[in-house]
Amino acid sequence: MTYADVLRPTLKRQALLYDISLIMGGSIVLALLSQLAIPLPFTPVPITGQTFGVLLIGALLGSRRGPLTILAYLTEGALGLPVFAQGLAGPAVFAGPTAGYLLGFIGAAFVVGLLAEHGWDRGLGSTFVMMTLGTAIIFLGGALWLGSFVPWNQVIAMGVLPFLPGALIKISAATLLLPAGWKFIHRNQ
Repeated sequence: MTYADVLRPTLKRQALLYDISLIMGGSIVLALLSQLAIPLPFTPVPITGQTFGVLLIGALLGSRRGPLTILAYLTEGALGLPVFAQGLAGPAVFAGPTAGYLLGFIGAAFVVGLLAEHGWDRGLGSTFVMMTLGTAIIFLGGALWLGSFVPWNQVIAMGVLPFLPGALIKISAATLLLPAGWKFIHRNQ
């Protein structure tokens, strides 16, 4: 069970509308977090709020709604809505140096969502591991793709290392928030 499942209606039609609302709402939140972007002069990859959004969406919505939210977001961007970092949009983004991170979002949302469905978001240690795995999936996709644009001996220095301090902050924030939220829910049921 995820956070989204706590309030999910039992009637099929209402549940479908609920799921669609969460997916579309999540894609809007992700688009907003994507605009929190800091360009770095030595890499084509900016620091953004996207990864935090992706990890939370996976944890909150689960292994089905989470990836569907990411796919909705990616589709919005591919269709020309300026939802990507720094207001970028269009299919050309998927041929650019950050495309691997964008595609890695899908796998990260799935894995984090699946682990959250199995209760990994209830304890500090397991939440930390869950969020670290999600972050690693994003970094792996991003670094592999970035290797098409920069020399391979610079991929880690340009596509991973500069983002580790921010990733640790995001992972730590989620590690504190998610288990605390479950404690709050259980206390107030």
